Amino acid sequence: MLIKSSSSHHPTESDLTPEAVYQDRRLILKGLGLGAAGLGASLAFPAQASLLDLFKEKTPAVAEGKPLNVTPAARPEGLVLTPYDKATTHNNFYELGTDKGDPARNAHYLKPEPWTLKVGGEVDKPFTLDVWDMINKGPLEERIYRLRCVEAWSMVLPWTGISLADLIKQAAPNSRAKFVAFETLYDPQQLPGQGSSLGGGIDYPYVEGLRIDEAMHPLAFLAVGLYGKTLPGQNGAPIRLVVPWKYGFKSIKSIVSIKLVEEMPPTTWNLLASNEYGFYANVNPQVDHPRWSQASERFIGEGGIFGAKRQPTLMFNGYGEEVANLYQGMDLRKWY
Repeated sequence: MLIKSSSSHHPTESDLTPEAVYQDRRLILKGLGLGAAGLGASLAFPAQASLLDLFKEKTPAVAEGKPLNVTPAARPEGLVLTPYDKATTHNNFYELGTDKGDPARNAHYLKPEPWTLKVGGEVDKPFTLDVWDMINKGPLEERIYRLRCVEAWSMVLPWTGISLADLIKQAAPNSRAKFVAFETLYDPQQLPGQGSSLGGGIDYPYVEGLRIDEAMHPLAFLAVGLYGKTLPGQNGAPIRLVVPWKYGFKSIKSIVSIKLVEEMPPTTWNLLASNEYGFYANVNPQVDHPRWSQASERFIGEGGIFGAKRQPTLMFNGYGEEVANLYQGMDLRKWY
Protein backbone atom coordinates (compact mmCIF):
# COMPACT_ATOMS: atom_id res chain seq x y z
CA MET A 1 0.00 0.00 0.00
CA LEU A 2 1.40 3.37 -0.95
CA ILE A 3 -0.69 5.71 1.18
CA LYS A 4 -3.36 5.12 3.74
CA SER A 5 -6.88 6.27 2.97
CA SER A 6 -7.91 6.66 6.60
CA SER A 7 -8.76 10.26 7.45
CA SER A 8 -6.24 10.23 10.30
CA HIS A 9 -3.46 9.54 7.78
CA HIS A 10 -3.82 12.43 5.39
CA PRO A 11 -3.96 16.23 5.74
CA THR A 12 -7.55 17.30 6.37
CA GLU A 13 -7.09 18.96 9.78
CA SER A 14 -8.97 22.22 10.32
CA ASP A 15 -6.73 23.87 12.90
CA LEU A 16 -4.10 26.31 11.61
CA THR A 17 -0.69 27.08 13.02
CA PRO A 18 1.43 30.01 11.79
CA GLU A 19 4.82 29.60 10.15
CA ALA A 20 6.55 30.90 13.26
CA VAL A 21 6.28 27.58 15.10
CA TYR A 22 9.21 26.00 13.35
CA GLN A 23 12.86 26.75 12.67
CA ASP A 24 14.51 26.33 9.27
CA ARG A 25 17.93 24.80 8.55
CA ARG A 26 18.33 27.51 5.95
CA LEU A 27 18.57 30.11 8.72
CA ILE A 28 21.47 28.26 10.30
CA LEU A 29 23.46 28.27 7.07
CA LYS A 30 22.59 31.82 6.06
CA GLY A 31 22.75 33.38 9.51
CA LEU A 32 26.08 31.91 10.47
CA GLY A 33 27.73 31.71 7.06
CA LEU A 34 29.30 28.43 8.22
CA GLY A 35 29.77 24.97 6.82
CA ALA A 36 30.50 21.79 8.72
CA ALA A 37 32.54 23.48 11.45
CA GLY A 38 29.67 25.66 12.65
CA LEU A 39 26.76 23.28 12.45
CA GLY A 40 27.59 21.03 15.36
CA ALA A 41 26.20 23.40 17.98
CA SER A 42 22.50 23.37 18.77
CA LEU A 43 21.42 26.92 17.92
CA ALA A 44 18.01 28.60 17.81
CA PHE A 45 16.91 31.70 15.88
CA PRO A 46 13.98 34.05 16.52
CA ALA A 47 10.77 32.79 14.97
CA GLN A 48 10.30 36.12 13.16
CA ALA A 49 13.40 35.45 11.09
CA SER A 50 11.76 32.65 9.12
CA LEU A 51 8.60 34.74 8.69
CA LEU A 52 10.49 37.72 7.30
CA ASP A 53 12.54 35.47 5.08
CA LEU A 54 9.43 34.01 3.47
CA PHE A 55 7.78 37.42 3.10
CA LYS A 56 10.76 38.52 0.98
CA GLU A 57 10.49 35.58 -1.39
CA LYS A 58 8.83 36.12 -4.75
CA THR A 59 7.06 33.27 -6.47
CA PRO A 60 9.35 32.09 -9.28
CA ALA A 61 8.18 30.96 -12.67
CA VAL A 62 8.09 27.18 -13.08
CA ALA A 63 9.07 25.58 -16.38
CA GLU A 64 6.58 23.01 -17.62
CA GLY A 65 7.83 19.44 -17.76
CA LYS A 66 7.26 17.02 -20.63
CA PRO A 67 4.15 14.81 -20.32
CA LEU A 68 4.93 11.20 -19.40
CA ASN A 69 3.20 8.07 -20.62
CA VAL A 70 1.90 6.85 -17.28
CA THR A 71 -1.50 5.85 -15.92
CA PRO A 72 -2.43 8.05 -12.95
CA ALA A 73 -2.65 6.23 -9.64
CA ALA A 74 -6.06 6.00 -8.00
CA ARG A 75 -6.69 8.86 -5.58
CA PRO A 76 -7.97 7.50 -2.26
CA GLU A 77 -11.22 9.15 -1.23
CA GLY A 78 -10.64 12.34 0.75
CA LEU A 79 -6.95 12.53 -0.12
CA VAL A 80 -5.55 16.04 -0.31
CA LEU A 81 -2.69 16.49 -2.78
CA THR A 82 -0.24 19.36 -2.58
CA PRO A 83 -0.86 21.57 -5.65
CA TYR A 84 1.77 21.49 -8.39
CA ASP A 85 2.62 25.17 -7.96
CA LYS A 86 3.39 24.65 -4.25
CA ALA A 87 5.34 21.45 -4.89
CA THR A 88 7.56 23.24 -7.40
CA THR A 89 8.14 26.56 -5.61
CA HIS A 90 8.67 25.47 -1.99
CA ASN A 91 11.79 23.33 -2.17
CA ASN A 92 15.02 22.37 -0.45
CA PHE A 93 17.77 21.92 -3.05
CA TYR A 94 20.73 23.86 -1.67
CA GLU A 95 22.76 23.32 -4.83
CA LEU A 96 20.34 25.85 -6.34
CA GLY A 97 20.07 28.09 -3.26
CA THR A 98 19.07 27.90 0.39
CA ASP A 99 15.86 29.95 0.26
CA LYS A 100 12.71 27.96 -0.44
CA GLY A 101 12.12 29.81 -3.72
CA ASP A 102 15.75 29.77 -4.90
CA PRO A 103 15.66 26.31 -6.52
CA ALA A 104 12.81 27.27 -8.86
CA ARG A 105 14.45 30.62 -9.67
CA ASN A 106 17.79 28.96 -10.45
CA ALA A 107 16.60 25.69 -11.98
CA HIS A 108 17.31 26.96 -15.51
CA TYR A 109 21.02 26.41 -14.86
CA LEU A 110 20.50 22.65 -14.55
CA LYS A 111 20.57 20.83 -17.90
CA PRO A 112 19.00 17.42 -17.21
CA GLU A 113 19.17 16.07 -20.76
CA PRO A 114 21.18 13.99 -21.65
CA TRP A 115 21.81 12.22 -18.34
CA THR A 116 23.50 8.98 -17.34
CA LEU A 117 23.36 7.12 -14.05
CA LYS A 118 26.15 4.70 -13.08
CA VAL A 119 25.27 1.65 -10.99
CA GLY A 120 28.22 -0.27 -9.61
CA GLY A 121 30.29 -1.18 -6.57
CA GLU A 122 29.76 -4.59 -4.98
CA VAL A 123 27.84 -6.00 -7.94
CA ASP A 124 28.45 -8.62 -10.62
CA LYS A 125 26.86 -6.64 -13.45
CA PRO A 126 27.68 -2.92 -13.20
CA PHE A 127 26.02 -0.78 -15.84
CA THR A 128 25.40 2.78 -16.96
CA LEU A 129 21.78 3.78 -17.44
CA ASP A 130 20.68 6.27 -20.08
CA VAL A 131 18.04 7.94 -17.92
CA TRP A 132 16.15 9.48 -20.84
CA ASP A 133 16.07 6.21 -22.71
CA MET A 134 14.48 4.69 -19.62
CA ILE A 135 12.03 7.60 -19.30
CA ASN A 136 10.98 7.43 -22.93
CA LYS A 137 10.67 3.65 -23.15
CA GLY A 138 9.25 2.91 -19.71
CA PRO A 139 7.34 1.25 -18.27
CA LEU A 140 6.80 3.86 -15.57
CA GLU A 141 4.34 3.89 -12.68
CA GLU A 142 2.78 6.60 -10.55
CA ARG A 143 2.83 6.42 -6.76
CA ILE A 144 1.22 8.84 -4.34
CA TYR A 145 3.44 9.35 -1.32
CA ARG A 146 3.61 11.59 1.68
CA LEU A 147 6.74 13.74 1.88
CA ARG A 148 7.79 14.81 5.38
CA CYS A 149 10.58 17.38 5.68
CA VAL A 150 12.76 17.38 8.80
CA GLU A 151 11.79 21.06 9.14
CA ALA A 152 8.26 19.93 10.17
CA TRP A 153 6.36 20.63 6.96
CA SER A 154 4.84 18.03 4.68
CA MET A 155 3.29 17.46 1.27
CA VAL A 156 1.44 14.68 -0.55
CA LEU A 157 2.69 14.19 -4.10
CA PRO A 158 2.11 11.92 -7.12
CA TRP A 159 5.52 10.73 -8.31
CA THR A 160 6.25 8.90 -11.55
CA GLY A 161 9.18 6.51 -11.77
CA ILE A 162 10.50 3.00 -11.16
CA SER A 163 11.19 0.73 -8.23
CA LEU A 164 14.67 1.23 -6.79
CA ALA A 165 14.84 -2.50 -6.06
CA ASP A 166 14.23 -3.36 -9.70
CA LEU A 167 17.14 -1.18 -10.78
CA ILE A 168 19.48 -2.63 -8.17
CA LYS A 169 18.56 -6.20 -9.09
CA GLN A 170 19.76 -5.56 -12.65
CA ALA A 171 23.27 -5.04 -11.25
CA ALA A 172 23.27 -8.38 -9.39
CA PRO A 173 24.58 -7.34 -5.93
CA ASN A 174 27.11 -9.69 -4.37
CA SER A 175 27.30 -10.88 -0.76
CA ARG A 176 29.44 -7.90 0.30
CA ALA A 177 26.74 -5.37 -0.65
CA LYS A 178 25.36 -4.18 2.69
CA PHE A 179 24.57 -0.53 1.92
CA VAL A 180 23.69 1.63 -1.08
CA ALA A 181 25.47 4.98 -1.59
CA PHE A 182 23.99 7.74 -3.76
CA GLU A 183 25.66 10.83 -5.21
CA THR A 184 24.30 14.00 -6.81
CA LEU A 185 25.79 15.58 -9.93
CA TYR A 186 28.79 17.76 -9.15
CA ASP A 187 28.93 20.66 -11.62
CA PRO A 188 28.97 24.24 -10.26
CA GLN A 189 28.01 25.53 -13.71
CA GLN A 190 24.73 23.63 -13.54
CA LEU A 191 24.33 23.68 -9.75
CA PRO A 192 25.78 27.09 -8.82
CA GLY A 193 25.36 26.56 -5.08
CA GLN A 194 28.14 24.00 -5.24
CA GLY A 195 30.69 26.66 -6.08
CA SER A 196 29.48 29.68 -4.12
CA SER A 197 27.88 30.86 -0.89
CA LEU A 198 24.51 30.29 -2.59
CA GLY A 199 24.74 26.68 -1.41
CA GLY A 200 25.30 27.46 2.26
CA GLY A 201 28.86 26.20 2.63
CA ILE A 202 28.05 22.49 2.28
CA ASP A 203 30.83 20.20 1.10
CA TYR A 204 29.53 18.99 -2.27
CA PRO A 205 28.62 16.77 -4.03
CA TYR A 206 25.63 15.81 -1.93
CA VAL A 207 25.77 12.18 -0.82
CA GLU A 208 23.22 9.89 0.80
CA GLY A 209 22.83 6.25 1.73
CA LEU A 210 20.47 3.45 2.68
CA ARG A 211 20.91 0.05 4.20
CA ILE A 212 20.44 -2.49 1.41
CA ASP A 213 17.22 -3.93 2.86
CA GLU A 214 15.80 -0.40 2.95
CA ALA A 215 16.83 0.17 -0.66
CA MET A 216 15.25 -3.12 -1.71
CA HIS A 217 11.98 -2.38 0.08
CA PRO A 218 9.00 -2.13 -2.30
CA LEU A 219 8.25 1.47 -1.22
CA ALA A 220 11.71 2.81 -2.18
CA PHE A 221 11.33 4.62 -5.48
CA LEU A 222 13.33 6.43 -8.13
CA ALA A 223 11.20 9.31 -9.41
CA VAL A 224 11.56 10.83 -12.88
CA GLY A 225 8.29 12.71 -12.85
CA LEU A 226 5.79 14.70 -10.81
CA TYR A 227 2.10 15.14 -11.62
CA GLY A 228 2.53 13.12 -14.80
CA LYS A 229 5.30 15.32 -16.19
CA THR A 230 9.09 15.12 -16.08
CA LEU A 231 10.68 16.48 -12.92
CA PRO A 232 11.46 20.20 -12.81
CA GLY A 233 15.06 21.03 -11.93
CA GLN A 234 14.11 22.27 -8.47
CA ASN A 235 12.57 18.88 -7.67
CA GLY A 236 15.68 16.93 -8.65
CA ALA A 237 15.53 16.44 -12.42
CA PRO A 238 15.89 14.13 -14.12
CA ILE A 239 16.00 11.39 -11.46
CA ARG A 240 15.78 11.45 -7.68
CA LEU A 241 15.25 9.10 -4.78
CA VAL A 242 11.96 9.00 -2.85
CA VAL A 243 11.94 7.13 0.48
CA PRO A 244 8.56 8.06 1.95
CA TRP A 245 9.06 6.79 5.51
CA LYS A 246 12.19 8.93 5.99
CA TYR A 247 12.73 12.68 6.27
CA GLY A 248 12.99 14.42 2.93
CA PHE A 249 16.74 15.09 3.02
CA LYS A 250 17.30 11.35 2.48
CA SER A 251 15.61 11.59 -0.92
CA ILE A 252 18.68 12.78 -2.83
CA LYS A 253 18.14 14.72 -6.08
CA SER A 254 19.73 14.74 -9.56
CA ILE A 255 21.49 11.41 -9.00
CA VAL A 256 24.48 10.38 -11.13
CA SER A 257 25.80 7.43 -9.11
CA ILE A 258 24.36 4.48 -7.18
CA LYS A 259 27.04 2.31 -5.62
CA LEU A 260 26.59 -0.79 -3.51
CA VAL A 261 29.13 -0.86 -0.68
CA GLU A 262 30.11 -2.97 2.33
CA GLU A 263 30.37 -0.19 4.95
CA MET A 264 27.83 2.47 5.95
CA PRO A 265 28.45 5.36 3.53
CA PRO A 266 28.83 9.01 4.55
CA THR A 267 25.77 11.24 4.16
CA THR A 268 25.81 15.00 3.72
CA TRP A 269 23.67 16.23 6.63
CA ASN A 270 25.10 13.65 9.00
CA LEU A 271 28.59 14.95 8.17
CA LEU A 272 27.45 18.52 8.79
CA ALA A 273 25.67 17.93 12.11
CA SER A 274 25.67 14.33 13.30
CA ASN A 275 23.85 15.20 16.53
CA GLU A 276 20.91 16.53 14.51
CA TYR A 277 20.76 14.37 11.38
CA GLY A 278 21.30 10.67 11.77
CA PHE A 279 21.95 8.10 9.05
CA TYR A 280 18.52 6.47 9.30
CA ALA A 281 16.39 9.64 9.47
CA ASN A 282 13.13 7.75 9.93
CA VAL A 283 10.16 10.00 10.56
CA ASN A 284 9.52 9.69 14.30
CA PRO A 285 7.21 12.02 16.26
CA GLN A 286 8.70 10.73 19.53
CA VAL A 287 12.25 11.88 18.72
CA ASP A 288 12.54 15.65 18.46
CA HIS A 289 15.12 17.53 16.49
CA PRO A 290 17.41 19.30 18.99
CA ARG A 291 15.91 22.66 17.98
CA TRP A 292 12.23 21.85 17.36
CA SER A 293 9.52 19.31 17.99
CA GLN A 294 8.72 16.59 15.47
CA ALA A 295 5.37 15.76 17.06
CA SER A 296 3.39 17.69 14.45
CA GLU A 297 3.82 19.14 10.97
CA ARG A 298 2.41 21.82 8.66
CA PHE A 299 0.74 20.26 5.63
CA ILE A 300 1.21 22.40 2.52
CA GLY A 301 -1.97 22.17 0.49
CA GLU A 302 -4.23 24.77 -1.10
CA GLY A 303 -3.74 28.37 0.01
CA GLY A 304 -0.63 30.15 1.19
CA ILE A 305 2.26 28.71 3.16
CA PHE A 306 1.16 30.74 6.19
CA GLY A 307 -2.23 29.03 6.13
CA ALA A 308 -0.71 25.56 6.19
CA LYS A 309 -2.75 23.12 8.27
CA ARG A 310 -1.23 21.59 11.38
CA GLN A 311 -1.53 17.84 11.87
CA PRO A 312 0.09 15.14 14.02
CA THR A 313 3.22 13.49 12.66
CA LEU A 314 2.80 9.77 12.03
CA MET A 315 5.42 7.18 12.95
CA PHE A 316 7.38 6.26 9.82
CA ASN A 317 5.28 8.97 8.12
CA GLY A 318 2.30 6.63 8.14
CA TYR A 319 4.09 3.66 6.56
CA GLY A 320 4.75 1.73 9.76
CA GLU A 321 2.77 -1.34 8.71
CA GLU A 322 5.05 -1.71 5.72
CA VAL A 323 8.47 -0.80 7.13
CA ALA A 324 8.54 -1.18 10.93
CA ASN A 325 9.86 -4.75 10.57
CA LEU A 326 13.08 -3.33 9.06
CA TYR A 327 13.98 -1.88 12.47
CA GLN A 328 12.94 -4.61 14.90
CA GLY A 329 15.17 -4.61 17.96
CA MET A 330 16.74 -1.25 17.14
CA ASP A 331 16.73 1.68 19.57
CA LEU A 332 15.22 4.35 17.31
CA ARG A 333 16.40 7.10 19.65
CA LYS A 334 19.97 5.96 19.20
CA TRP A 335 19.62 5.06 15.53
CA TYR A 336 17.73 8.19 14.55
